[in-house]
Amino acid sequence: MKQETFDSVLRSTWQTVSKMYNKEASKFDSTMATGFALLSIDPDGTPSTTLGPKMGMEPTSLSRLLNAMEERKLIYRTQNPEDGRSVLVHLTPFGIEKREDSKAVVLHFNSEIEKELSMKKIKHFFEVMHCIKEKAQNFEHFTTQTLKTI
Repeated sequence: MKQETFDSVLRSTWQTVSKMYNKEASKFDSTMATGFALLSIDPDGTPSTTLGPKMGMEPTSLSRLLNAMEERKLIYRTQNPEDGRSVLVHLTPFGIEKREDSKAVVLHFNSEIEKELSMKKIKHFFEVMHCIKEKAQNFEHFTTQTLKTI
């Protein structure tokens, strides 16, 4: 295709951002996924079942990530007092420290972007991203009916 599409720009931009975050995280012998998890865990603990959807991760990948984070003493798990079937994920003091490192990187990156763009452009960016997200959540090109006619 000669013309760029929304999804190709999103994909290539996210790949670049992801590489940058992983490069920063590697300076701390970590990964972007670990940093994102640290930022996604609430101070009072987060049910492990809500972390996957929050981070856009499959349960198997999340389980591996949480196991690695537990081995590195970034998190610990407890039974959820409100639901004995689920587990709460908590940050250790070391995890809180590393969360601050992750937060600093994200805020600094955002600050650098904000320096380059007007508030109007930033507002439009979020409007466009919201529109793309909404359309993607409800988009269906091939329906059951069209597939039957093919």
